[in-house]
Amino acid sequence: MAFDGVTKPKVCIIGAGGSGFTMAKRLKDYDIPYDCFEMSDNIGGNWYYKNPNGASSCYQSLHIDTSKWRLAFEDYPVPEDWPDFPHHSQLLQYFHDYVDHFGLRETITFNTAVTDVADLPGNRWKVTLSTGESREYDAVIVANGHHWDPRMPEYPGSFDGYQVHSHNYTDPFEPYDFRGKRAMIVGGGNSAMDISSELSQRPLTERLFISMRRGVWVLPKYMDGQPADKAVLPGWLPSGIGRALARKKIKKTIGMMEDYGLPKPDHEPLDGHPSVSGEFLTRVGCGDICPKPGIERLDGDGVVFTDGTREKIDAIVWATGYNVTFPFLKQDDLTPKENVFPLYKRMVKPGRETIFFLGLAQPLPTLVNFAEQQSKLVGAALNGEYAFPSIQEMERITKEDEQQHLAEEPDQRHVALVGARPDLVDPERGAPAAEEQHDRHRAHQDHVGVLAEEEQREGQCRSQGGNTNVVERGYRCLQLGYASADSDQPGLQRSVRKGVEREEK
Repeated sequence: MAFDGVTKPKVCIIGAGGSGFTMAKRLKDYDIPYDCFEMSDNIGGNWYYKNPNGASSCYQSLHIDTSKWRLAFEDYPVPEDWPDFPHHSQLLQYFHDYVDHFGLRETITFNTAVTDVADLPGNRWKVTLSTGESREYDAVIVANGHHWDPRMPEYPGSFDGYQVHSHNYTDPFEPYDFRGKRAMIVGGGNSAMDISSELSQRPLTERLFISMRRGVWVLPKYMDGQPADKAVLPGWLPSGIGRALARKKIKKTIGMMEDYGLPKPDHEPLDGHPSVSGEFLTRVGCGDICPKPGIERLDGDGVVFTDGTREKIDAIVWATGYNVTFPFLKQDDLTPKENVFPLYKRMVKPGRETIFFLGLAQPLPTLVNFAEQQSKLVGAALNGEYAFPSIQEMERITKEDEQQHLAEEPDQRHVALVGARPDLVDPERGAPAAEEQHDRHRAHQDHVGVLAEEEQREGQCRSQGGNTNVVERGYRCLQLGYASADSDQPGLQRSVRKGVEREEK
């Protein structure tokens, strides 16, 4: 089906978490009719603490790792009195306020799940609901999230103690009382950092271990007295130089991970998705958290590690990531294989341009910004203002993105999909091609105060009057720095580059 901008398509949105209601707002702005179905009794998805649908992974003490300076919607600022790193309850309230402010709540059908999405002729869709009702749509938006289907690893042997995935961990006391126990966290992501920092407090566990099979960089929330993601680099600074400066700064500030007894990362800082914690390294340094290598086997009332050591363990928290699943999609080409699901611009399966997958990446700085930018491209496409390239071209671009952003071994803590540093697309409607003589760049912050590079490409758009050009902006999240392809200060660039080279020598 081609979206011509004349006939408004009818759209189904699956889920009313951050991606779902952000997409609903975009469609409302375009005056595109839609139905939004949410299986829970309210909005919020993963940030809805003790969500009755069982999909939330919020624990009671959770604070978002992105500062308030970087997570706001473009057209709806966060409250001025927020702390730098808000509690999950504050973020959820912000979502509620956003939904109510833009009049979205009445457009969402709660306590209703989508059970099946079947193909119809003309690339249309038949959507079946938990009520038994079926409806037909011109397009489907999949926004069911990727933090709801816990991934449990398998190891030889058996374990006699208590086990829980971090998805189902809520606090140190219920449903399992960790006080006085010898506990172990498995994993190296943000949840592992948070939960191990919490449980390692001496009034709680007798001993707290963390098992990490590979090293990660654990970055602080603050640097130089301010939230790390507030740091700004000049727009003329080339990205390579920016990354070098950032790595030097990080290593100088926190040191090397192996100095703490943690596994040595197999990559430089910011080459992979970092973990962020304001407490973890300190608690490791104080001896409250005892690092252990990967697990060799489970051994009844204990665990044997790859270095041959054994520890008696009462409880294990598996912070081992999630499976990416769409239980309502039975089509083989729309089913991720081992959490890998190549998509054009992280959203579209080439040849399937009427179904859109949102939020399937570990975004920098946060899902709020990611979802907002994704919704712009989807909205423009549905309104006939953006035409996707050919299948061959989409496949070529997707392959290039995979080569650039995917590590050799995908990180299963989140979802690799097509990379941990997503391209966010913001179509600029109506911008004449003559005005776009070269790539432009602008800042976009990641977790450690790092800037992102905005890459612009010319796209095609169809309008009522014929073909016009629009600009497709790809926010390519880099490790650090901001590279300007047309910098007007080449001499200054060379000077900085030489200075970095001298520092590295």
